[in-house]
Amino acid sequence: MPEFETYHAHSPDSHARWHPLAEHLRSVSQCAATMASGWPWAEEARLAGLLHDLGKYGDLFQRRLRGTESGLDHWSVGALEALLSHQALGAALAIEGHHVGLQSALDLARRLDLTRNGHSPFGAQLRLSDADRSRLLKRAEADGLRFAACDTPSVPLSKAAWAAAIGRMLDVRMLFSCLVDADFLDTDAHFKGTPQGKQRREPGPRLDAEAALRAIEAFMAASVRGKHASSAAVADVRAELWQAVNMAAESPPGLFTLTAPTGSGKTFAMLQFALRHALRNGLSRIVLAVPYLSIIEQTAREYRKVFAGEPENYVLEHHSLAGLGDERSLSDAEGSARDDTERQRRLLSENWDAPIVLTTNVQLLESMFSNRPAACRKLHHLRDAVILFDEAQSLPQGLAVPTLAALSHLSAANHSSVVFATATQPAFDTLHDAVSKHAIRGWLPAEIVPQHAGMFHRLKRVETHWPGADETLSWPELAERLVADAMPQSLCIVNLKRHAHDLLRAMKGSDGLFHLSTNLCAAHRRDVLGEVRTRLNPDAPQPCRLVSTQCVEAGVDLDFPVVYRAMAPLEAIAQAAGRCNRAGRLNALGQLGQMRIFEPTLDASSRRYMFPTQAYYQAAEVTLSLLRAAGGELDINDPDVYRRYYRRLYDLSDPATQNTALSEAIQALHFPEIAQRYRLIEQDAIQVVVPWSQRIDEYEQLREQSMQGIDARWIGRAQTLAVSIYRPKPGHPAWGCLVAAKLRRGGVSDEWFVLEDCNRHDPDPTQRMYDDTLGLRLPDSQQVIIA
Repeated sequence: MPEFETYHAHSPDSHARWHPLAEHLRSVSQCAATMASGWPWAEEARLAGLLHDLGKYGDLFQRRLRGTESGLDHWSVGALEALLSHQALGAALAIEGHHVGLQSALDLARRLDLTRNGHSPFGAQLRLSDADRSRLLKRAEADGLRFAACDTPSVPLSKAAWAAAIGRMLDVRMLFSCLVDADFLDTDAHFKGTPQGKQRREPGPRLDAEAALRAIEAFMAASVRGKHASSAAVADVRAELWQAVNMAAESPPGLFTLTAPTGSGKTFAMLQFALRHALRNGLSRIVLAVPYLSIIEQTAREYRKVFAGEPENYVLEHHSLAGLGDERSLSDAEGSARDDTERQRRLLSENWDAPIVLTTNVQLLESMFSNRPAACRKLHHLRDAVILFDEAQSLPQGLAVPTLAALSHLSAANHSSVVFATATQPAFDTLHDAVSKHAIRGWLPAEIVPQHAGMFHRLKRVETHWPGADETLSWPELAERLVADAMPQSLCIVNLKRHAHDLLRAMKGSDGLFHLSTNLCAAHRRDVLGEVRTRLNPDAPQPCRLVSTQCVEAGVDLDFPVVYRAMAPLEAIAQAAGRCNRAGRLNALGQLGQMRIFEPTLDASSRRYMFPTQAYYQAAEVTLSLLRAAGGELDINDPDVYRRYYRRLYDLSDPATQNTALSEAIQALHFPEIAQRYRLIEQDAIQVVVPWSQRIDEYEQLREQSMQGIDARWIGRAQTLAVSIYRPKPGHPAWGCLVAAKLRRGGVSDEWFVLEDCNRHDPDPTQRMYDDTLGLRLPDSQQVIIA
């Protein structure tokens, strides 16, 4: 255990020297209060820091330090003191949860009654380190600690004041974030310390928005002069977009939408808005969230080019492929893990102490609804921030209202701005009344580009061909069209991996045939994309026919003259069109890209099972209904079409009435239930390390090490050779070839597995479970692979 927990006591009640513990409590208290500076409840954060380890003043805890005791609860008594003596419900919840996670506010009194009666509320396996609260307080006070009252608690004790429950929920999490991050940092400083004292981690670089603006403007000027400069129309639209974001950036912090056509330079325009907005309003951080891992690394590479002269961690990536582990399983600053993870992995869970953070929707939004210490410790860094959501249309309808309400409160209470950016802007403002019931400001964002409709029409690069009524194509028929097409470069996007496999088999032997899906490990996908981009190079074009799932639709910078798309939700069709004539080069020749929507011929399954999820099917049906109502033609360059689409979709699905269990948990401030109910990705996934032939030596090394015990470095290396799949049900045949990686400290991982393919050396690639074209092929794979 850390030395700051040791003390010297000559008798249980002596005024002995407990200074190392007191120094830790003062340090955490001061750090938490500094993090909370400017919030009304900053003094409550200071109090939480002083009380969070109060139980370590107990005699049993000294025996634990000597190795003669274990299973001690040293936090509940501090939570009891915060509630009874200071009426600080938020501090009590934060203290109680800093090891075990935030619990239920309504049940807190019952749990603390157990503490008052000398029992830990967290099961018979835990005992209080000392049940005598007055004795612990006397020892702390003898050590010079003073517990001042907090005048403005984060959560009033009156339940009647919980009407804005989402706001209360977030305020508690922000306080919790300050406490656990302060605890993490001080513990880290101890473990890295020397005999001269703690070694505190150097803080991350600060955002110099003025210098960053000079850097991006110089970068963009150089890009305009580049060899493959965009067409005049594209250049004009990008210049107009740039002007619009600069004007809108002068606004005070708030809620915004940024609607701009694909190919207009939205990725850099968002950054320009964020930097100028930060400079104008004194904001200190930019957080960009994207829905897909397939685009986050690409965006990070581009942003790092802009800031090439800045420190290495100026642009921080935080997502599952960054080797940071699963925050849901990480427990607390001292490394007490409730699951089978190693203590050192918590050191990799960053607190977003960087000027520009790139993350995923899952990472950001689920953290805002999480109860785990490691997941929540970064939330206080969303204050004074510009929070950008790229491809905002990907937000699940069933979570729309609580998510919008949480973001609305986050912006209003924390001097932050939230931006929803996309070419297919959802009509979330139509949910304003529903959102207002949970967040006072509701959801009425300001549009950054008010004249975006004209930009869409001037940047028209694609001619869209819709299928006729009852017109379908079988996979062999579609393959014949793709191979016979006059354009030797084409992209075909289908809805399911099994559909991609069927089409690839029908096209076998075609020149320049490639496949892209999340069946391929990350390294394999990068290799395919690299080869595809080489073949699409306009200076040396080569045949290239790419068959892909939806993973290619958002943010992947590809430019095909022809794109085929299976019938899908309207926003997915629009995203697919963004891979067609993306740079507008065909426009310079007086042509347009060709976008061809098709209906696959039904196989043995019903129409519903031609789509990955029920929600996806429902949205595709709404697209079809709009198509029929419009007489068989929809203009995907008209933003009003999307507004009609989303209105019809929301009328059908009624997001305000979905997920009532989550709404009830939020109203009750039941933090474990909230975390359980708020899931952007419903299915439980596992990671499978695969034997891709191009990296077979690395696979063998990882496989060998997995038998000895894995650590964070192994996970970092394994990410690039891993395929994510739904966890197979017990008894599924896939388990016959999946071997769980061993953990260094004993036991096996329930997240990381190695594909044990006895045929991996077979010269016939069709016999291997990891195919160089199709990727992972498990027994009954359609039941477990993520579509």
